[in-house]
Amino acid sequence: MKNIKIAGVLLLALFQLNCKDNTKEVPSKNTAEIEIDSIKPLLETKNFDTVIEGKKVNLYWIENKGIKAAFTNYGGRLIGLWVADKNGKQTDVVVGMNSAKGFKTATEPYFGATIGRVGNRIAKGQFTLEGKHYQVPLNNGKNALHGGLKGFQDVVWDVDKTNENTLVFSYTSPDREQGFPGNLKVKVTYTLEADQTIKMEYEATTDKTTLVNLTNHAFFNLNGEGSGTILKHELQIYANEFTPVDEGLIPTGEQKPVQNTVFDFTAKHTIGERIEAKNEQLKFGKGYDHNYVLNGTKKKGMNHAATISGDQSGITLDIYTQEPGLQFYSGNFMQSKNTFKSGAKDDFRTAFALETQHFPDAPNQPKFASIVLKPGEKYHTVSYYQFSVK
Repeated sequence: MKNIKIAGVLLLALFQLNCKDNTKEVPSKNTAEIEIDSIKPLLETKNFDTVIEGKKVNLYWIENKGIKAAFTNYGGRLIGLWVADKNGKQTDVVVGMNSAKGFKTATEPYFGATIGRVGNRIAKGQFTLEGKHYQVPLNNGKNALHGGLKGFQDVVWDVDKTNENTLVFSYTSPDREQGFPGNLKVKVTYTLEADQTIKMEYEATTDKTTLVNLTNHAFFNLNGEGSGTILKHELQIYANEFTPVDEGLIPTGEQKPVQNTVFDFTAKHTIGERIEAKNEQLKFGKGYDHNYVLNGTKKKGMNHAATISGDQSGITLDIYTQEPGLQFYSGNFMQSKNTFKSGAKDDFRTAFALETQHFPDAPNQPKFASIVLKPGEKYHTVSYYQFSVK
């Protein structure tokens, strides 16, 4: 009788163990689904449903397998981007506000924005084309930054959601807007691909000779928005040279080797490892805010620009581009004055930017690749930001 009781207890224990194991598998899938579904309440349509300068603004979503993104057509902005971390938790790796008003009134105007006509700086806001002198309004000390006082980050774009994966922004910048010549027709297509990639495709045409250098100014934290500093992120940049700058962050015209300097990311280093070193260039940028000359390392038929990983999340970002340069910005001017959608402040160095681009001040630097666009020509460039887990 005793043996029968023991056998019964053992059978019951085995049955319970099986039930326990089975219940482990199902919730893990359901939890992932719930987490994805719970993203949308973080951003409410009503907070973006407004009118700015007579044009309708709204909130837009696109998604693909394991990746989801939110945009607004005010500034053609990427508001948030969700991918799974090493534990399968959906993590928002792009910082942003929870309303159109939040972006409109932010002391940092470029969070997630599509940048143009000319990304980065133009010395004294001045350039000459075909013998004519042009002046862009100054908005960065003695220089013009990201297209002047009212760049593309501050306009309302027309938008077309072509499918669940793709959003197309278009805008016609009128002749002499911010001092630039020509009516510039711009189209920017953001696509989420099944391999956890966001594709950024830029196109433009003009009716007068002009300048074009488009990019996106997403601020990333691969540990998640509001998770703290990015100084322990591990970064590799596929560049043997960078372009040194003066005190106003205008390139000197040199292309200086990074070897044996604090700018050498040809092998992996954490962002914070050398950021406080005594270095004139770091002093000028208050950290890293410099253009890297990509060395032509190829992958997917494009320049492999950078690889960076979050130390907590294990999320890794690889950047591929047709552009010759990459601006690395380590969040040096973040001042805790703005509140993100997670409720966190934009504290010092809690996000970074890696912007694909032609070089800063290109129209005034004869050794740099030209950013001139002429009538009859088409500006077209593509960059990929691909996520994986380490």
